[in-house]
Amino acid sequence: MLPERFSNLPEYAFPRLRRLLDAHAPGGDVVHMSIGEPKHPFPPWIAGIVAGHAAEFARYPVNEGSSGLLSAAAGWIKRRYDVEVEPQTRIIALNGTREGLYNAMMALCPEDKRGNRPVVLMPNPFYQVYMVAALSVGAEPVFLPATRETGHLPDFNAVAPEILDRTAVVYLCSPSNPQGAVADRGYWADLLVLAEKHDFIVFADECYSEIYRDLPPPGVLEVAAGQGTDPERVLAFHSLSKRSNLPGLRSGFAAGGPRAIARMRQLRAYAGSPLPMPLQYAAEAAWKDDAHVEENRRLYAEKYVVADRILGDVPGYEGPDAGFFLWLPVDDGEAAALKLWKETGVRVLPGAYLSRATGAGNPGAAYIRAAMVAPTDEMALGLDRLRGCLWN
Repeated sequence: MLPERFSNLPEYAFPRLRRLLDAHAPGGDVVHMSIGEPKHPFPPWIAGIVAGHAAEFARYPVNEGSSGLLSAAAGWIKRRYDVEVEPQTRIIALNGTREGLYNAMMALCPEDKRGNRPVVLMPNPFYQVYMVAALSVGAEPVFLPATRETGHLPDFNAVAPEILDRTAVVYLCSPSNPQGAVADRGYWADLLVLAEKHDFIVFADECYSEIYRDLPPPGVLEVAAGQGTDPERVLAFHSLSKRSNLPGLRSGFAAGGPRAIARMRQLRAYAGSPLPMPLQYAAEAAWKDDAHVEENRRLYAEKYVVADRILGDVPGYEGPDAGFFLWLPVDDGEAAALKLWKETGVRVLPGAYLSRATGAGNPGAAYIRAAMVAPTDEMALGLDRLRGCLWN
């Protein structure tokens, strides 16, 4: 039986979606737009690298990441953000960033903050691992509305000082999932000032950083370096899943201060699941190559144009600045998702499944999330059906 602190844990989004939809026949050929699983081709040379190192499946992998993989990640940080990060002390390889986002909390959240139960701040809507990680260490998750009124990012300056004083960790996803909002340099800078003032760590979930319309989103590492923030105040999480269309490779990394990385490595020695060496070699090559990322971004740029064309005059439509999700306003997300499925076969996710109800209500209840991951023609078909069904 789960501990009492998990007793009010909501069911994970996709089992809820199956329960909502699967008792009903789809109203047309199925178009999957509910899951953010990239469908663009991954680099063709990946398979050859894995095959060429297949013999290394016979040995235990390097737990914290091979020197080649860590150096490749550091090289990418330098190219992307113009920040020097020492690879052997400030980076840890991850078996997908979900593992890291969870285990960083286990390694770094204190048992109490100034004699009180620690608080973990997170946006609402949010990636569900944030909440579960907070509950796992006995911290109090506090959900900050990330709505149209706040620019789809939390307003940390509106948080009461007594809550900030209890805060141990802040999770922030930029570009955000599901809204595609981008934290600019000023936003990051203000948050880092609060982190210094109130003594908390920022966990920056930047897994969508390489999918954007125009300018590359700024990263927390470059802002922190630019204003001289203590490196121990920041952990940045990056992944090959979206950047390189390799969700099944399960490869990412975290970069932060030496003490934080040392504590994560110590925990990982006992409870980690390191990436097999053939996959580490493949990940190393992927982080070293930017050409395939540029092509991936070009394909998403085409999809932004298609989405704007089909949905641009829908009331309340906001095309995302980055990422590959559409966050679409409706009267009732569950009712809209069920109607779409039964009448058109288009499968989307109710926004309430990505949000937590608070005293102010559920900020995702009047939204659906549609993933723009299918080939462009299939995505356009799904959006045409969606438009005709919900806004005819």
